[in-house]
Amino acid sequence: MLPEPTARLRFREMGAADLDAMAGLLGDPVVMKHYPSPKTREEAADWIAWNQRNYAEHNLGLWIVETLDGVFLGDCGLTWQVVDDVRELEVGYHLLPQHQGRGYATLAALACRALAEREHLAERLVAIIAPDNIPSQRVAERIGLPFDRATVSRSGLPVVVHAAALG
Repeated sequence: MLPEPTARLRFREMGAADLDAMAGLLGDPVVMKHYPSPKTREEAADWIAWNQRNYAEHNLGLWIVETLDGVFLGDCGLTWQVVDDVRELEVGYHLLPQHQGRGYATLAALACRALAEREHLAERLVAIIAPDNIPSQRVAERIGLPFDRATVSRSGLPVVVHAAALG
């Protein structure tokens, strides 16, 4: 199961061949500014393995996002997360700095929301975001996920949750 391609981008499952691209994405200090630290190459490999488990177990995960002509932009997708002891379907997105601010995150996240709605994957969709990550909060709002609440992540970090019921 993949989101439908848009007029500007397409999705595919990530695999071992994507390690260089994912290590570059997840190791970038700008991309990972709102995380405890950039990820190592080994952690990027673990990220790919986690997504492959998600594909196998849940038929969803974070997918590679690329332009229609194959330029790697980042990742975006749907994963199950626990927020305040409740299992929630989250839309997440990470884009390389040179591709930020061009509407790609919003397009990708909208395609993921549409997939969640079309396949009736959950009652609602959330985005779990660092409080100071205003660009990500704007993406969440543009795809119809308004601010829901402030809380603390399972790792103990403050986060804001944007959420909405799925149709």
